[in-house]
Amino acid sequence: MKNASARVVHWLAARWNEGLEEARRNPDRGDISTTTVIIWVAAVTGAVVIAGSIAIVIAKYNGQLSGL
Repeated sequence: MKNASARVVHWLAARWNEGLEEARRNPDRGDISTTTVIIWVAAVTGAVVIAGSIAIVIAKYNGQLSGL
């Protein structure tokens, strides 16, 4: 198990370093806009709220739904 963990850590470190090197070579990467971040956060939050609501309703009416 230690070997697999060490490989994952090594791979992540290598990817991180590659990303840093690329950022140094090409500093203007067209960073994401604030509006896009706000839209994505709202979309993910909405999806989590909807999924949570569905889970609550299913848990509440689970006994009644089993007879369908």
